[in-house]
Amino acid sequence: MKITLSSDNIKSFGGLNFISAEFDNLQLPALITEHLGERPPQAQFNFSDAIKNMWSIIFAGGDCAEDISANLREEFLQIENLKVCSPDTLLRLQKSLSLDKEVHIGKSGSVNDISRHATLNALNLDMLLQLKTLVPNKLYDLDFDHQFVPCEKYDSRKGYKMEKGYFPGVASIGKEIVYIENRNGNSNVKFKQAETLEDAYSMLKDKRIKIDRSRMDCGSFTKEVIEVVEENSERFYIRAQRCGELSNRVKVMKDWRTVRIGLFDVEVCSIGYTPFGGEKTYRYVVSRQKNNTGQTDAFFGNDFTYRAIATNDRTSTDREIIEYYNQRGATEKIFDEMNNDFGWKNLPFSFLEENTVYMILTAMCRNFYLMILKKIAEKVTFVKPNFRIKKFIFRFVTVPFKWIERGRQKILKLFTQRPYHLLLT
Repeated sequence: MKITLSSDNIKSFGGLNFISAEFDNLQLPALITEHLGERPPQAQFNFSDAIKNMWSIIFAGGDCAEDISANLREEFLQIENLKVCSPDTLLRLQKSLSLDKEVHIGKSGSVNDISRHATLNALNLDMLLQLKTLVPNKLYDLDFDHQFVPCEKYDSRKGYKMEKGYFPGVASIGKEIVYIENRNGNSNVKFKQAETLEDAYSMLKDKRIKIDRSRMDCGSFTKEVIEVVEENSERFYIRAQRCGELSNRVKVMKDWRTVRIGLFDVEVCSIGYTPFGGEKTYRYVVSRQKNNTGQTDAFFGNDFTYRAIATNDRTSTDREIIEYYNQRGATEKIFDEMNNDFGWKNLPFSFLEENTVYMILTAMCRNFYLMILKKIAEKVTFVKPNFRIKKFIFRFVTVPFKWIERGRQKILKLFTQRPYHLLLT
C-alpha cells in the first residue's frame, strides 16, 4: 500500500451545506428569534445559531455537544452560514430556555414532577406550519402516548420498570410530533393527563389545526380524559380497561362475528356501555382471539383474549374501528426514532426541565428532517423518503467537498458522481 497526502481543504460532510441553506431559506432563524427573543447585543451567538449547531451535530452522526470540539469543529467551519459555537455555549443556551417544573403531590403522597414548555411547543407548531407540513383549517388525526425513557440523572426517579428515568407524553399528527410534556419516571400516566391534553388541544386550536379523530391507549382511559378528548375532536378511539361490570356484559354476548384483521381471524361485536358510573353511553367495540397458551380464562371460561375500544363513532364497522386503532402502532416508531436517532437515549442534562428543552428541540429536528428528506427524495433517486437518519447521513450528508472561488463566485465542489445539482432545479 502506498499513501499520498494532500493539503487541499477537503471536508467530509458536503450535504450539510444543503441542509444549512434550507434552514435559512425557510426563514427558521427569524421564526426562532420571534419565539425565543433576541440575546444581548454583546452576545456572539443567538438561539437560532445554537439550534442550527445542535441539529448539525445530529445530521453529522454525532450524539453530544462535545462532538463539536472533539470531532466536528473543522468540518463545521467549512459549512456555509453555520456559525460554529463551543459545546459550553450550546449547552448553556439550552439551559437558559428551561422553565421551572411543577411539583404535585398525589393522593397517595407520591411526588409528581411535570415539565411543560408552551413557548417551545408553540415554536414547533409554527415551524410545522412554516414548513407547510401542517395546513390551517385542515382536519387531522391525533395520537397521544407516554413512553418511559431510561436515564440516570440527578433528579430522575424509578418507574414501573424499576429503572430510573423520565416519562414524556407525546402528541403526534401522522409522523410529526406536535406536543411534548415531560414528567418524572415515577409519575402515573393518568395523573393530570386531562390537563396535558387540554394544553395540547388548546395550542392546536390557537394555530387553527383541527382534529378529526383522536386515538389513545388504555393509559388515557379516564372519565376526565374522555371528556376533554370528546370536546376537542370529532371522534375518539381509546383502549378500554377491563372491569367487572363490562366483563359481565361481554360474557353473555352471543352476537360474535368473525372478521379477518391482518393475518388473523378475530371475533368482534359492539355493545353500548356507560363507564365510570356516569350518564353517557359509548360504543364499545369488543374483539376476542384465541390466546397462544391455550390456558382458560377463569372468569370467561374459555381460552380467548378479550380487548375493547371505547368510541363515539357510531357509523364505522367493528372491523374498520379495530383496524384504525391498530394503526397507532406507528407511534411506537416515533419513540424508536427519538431514542435511537435523535438523542433521547443520551440526554445531556442533570435535571428534568433542562432535558425537556433538549427533547423538544430534537423533536423539532426530526420534524425538520422529515420535511427535508421528502423534499430531497422528490429530486434525486439516491435518497428515499423512508430513510432513517443513519442511512441519510451515509447516502446524502457524507460527501467530500471544498469551496472554490471563481469569477467572484463561491462554488461548492463535490467529489462525487451523484447528481446533487438536481437539488438546485
